[in-house]
Amino acid sequence: MNARVLELRGAGALSLAAEAWGDPARPPVLLSHGGGQTRHSWRDTARILAARGWYVVNYDHRGHGESAWSADGDYSLELHAADQRAVARSFATPPIVVGASLGGLSALLAQGEWDEPLYRAIVLVDITPRMNEAGAREIMDFMEGTAREGFASLDEAAQVIAGYTGREKRVNAAGLAKNLRLGDDGRYYWHWDPNILSLRGDATGQPDRLEDATRNIDLPMLLVRGRESNVVTEETARLFLQLRPDAAYVDVADARHMVVGDRNEIFTRAVIEFIDSLD
Repeated sequence: MNARVLELRGAGALSLAAEAWGDPARPPVLLSHGGGQTRHSWRDTARILAARGWYVVNYDHRGHGESAWSADGDYSLELHAADQRAVARSFATPPIVVGASLGGLSALLAQGEWDEPLYRAIVLVDITPRMNEAGAREIMDFMEGTAREGFASLDEAAQVIAGYTGREKRVNAAGLAKNLRLGDDGRYYWHWDPNILSLRGDATGQPDRLEDATRNIDLPMLLVRGRESNVVTEETARLFLQLRPDAAYVDVADARHMVVGDRNEIFTRAVIEFIDSLD
């Protein structure tokens, strides 16, 4: 199954690159990636969901992948939420949104501070309103430390990533190239605007607002956590479940913050089981 390339519009009519999988007449699922990723991180999940009869759309956040960059360098969480709200409202019926990290926080603000139902349900992928600040800071440190200098080759990028994750280096040149861009100087750089690093502290700095937004959401919710995550710890997951005791919860073994990439088969199965349980 092949995807169709789309152009969506975010806040201020900013151009967002996207892909669509499956029949547009089927119930929709919107996949919203994490900060520093691109829509291609969802490829396997999108293909499987579409094969099971859903219409799946995955998009690049502003400043990421092939989407347009903010002219003023603004990449606030509020603006990402406004983008996702605009995308959700473009569907004929409310989609199920699956949001990883930044995508999940965007979904909470988009729906929790909006009166109309934007979504049918929300899946949060290793993100909660109140997260482990040390873990979030570690991720931002890694992104910032590699953003300016770039990499001499795809192999060097794979080695650096392996050193950060502590996992054996797995070089998938085609997959890695989707998250990197070749600069005029012959070096590879992350496929995002370095100004997205202004998000640092934006999400972790407003947990009360995110919790209020979460309380305001009257929709089925699922939290999928990576058991080895340094962002959503057992404690922060428990706090979320106290906030939303009606939410479903899946704890994925041998997975860190990037659950989708670490254990995609288990992750996708959890999402399918949740979606199948909806009325």
